[in-house]
Amino acid sequence: MNFKEADTVLDLKNIRDELVRMEDTIIFNFIERSHFPSCPVVYAKDHPGLPLPNFDGSFLDWALLHMEKVQSQLRRFESPDETPFFPEEILKPILPNINYPQVLASYAQQINYNAKIKHIYEEEIVPLISKYEGDQSENYGSIATTDIACLQSLSRRIHFGKFVAEAKYQNDKELYRKLIRNKDVNGIMQNITNAAVEEKILERLTTKADVYGVDPTNKEGDRRITPEYLVKIYKEIVIPLTKEVEVEYLLRRLGDDA
Repeated sequence: MNFKEADTVLDLKNIRDELVRMEDTIIFNFIERSHFPSCPVVYAKDHPGLPLPNFDGSFLDWALLHMEKVQSQLRRFESPDETPFFPEEILKPILPNINYPQVLASYAQQINYNAKIKHIYEEEIVPLISKYEGDQSENYGSIATTDIACLQSLSRRIHFGKFVAEAKYQNDKELYRKLIRNKDVNGIMQNITNAAVEEKILERLTTKADVYGVDPTNKEGDRRITPEYLVKIYKEIVIPLTKEVEVEYLLRRLGDDA
């Protein structure tokens, strides 16, 4: 998606196409993570096996923070579809600024679900996609690097709800303004929910996981990710969190019109 072309960014078809592409990224990142055990040490704060002087957090926190500092200098977080996990720590880009047209409301970057995404990833997703429960100290760095790819792809997918919300708002301002004025959270949730589209997403994910999750040259080999787990992650985590982002975004939308 070209965020410099404002007219195309809020086209719901373009948004859906982008969300479909994100599925592949997430699946392949999960497959990479599935080669390793759970390694809870990577997520433990102040673990004696991974001393981090002058740092208050886990090994994954440390790796993610330093990765974001470098990526921020490469202009990653100037893009309106990227949301940092450590917004207070990112640095100014060394590359020239890109003047993206403003498509989202002015408060869009304040909506940041990354702390929640990271917690759910560590507590609920890692146990589902890990090769087995256990430790593998020689691969702590590889695991953290793979975790970062998983987290950033999940974050981008979930926070893309802001674009979905803005597109729906623009398509029916009268309806959403009424719901927002009444603070009708249930009404907003009902109107942003499309059960048929969600079912199609889950069907597509089942097919993709069935195809991507096993080596085509060795179909009797270990399955790297199962359709059941992938559907569970989307149905119980990704889709609900995306809708939370949409609702929070819309509830503030009238203030930006003032």
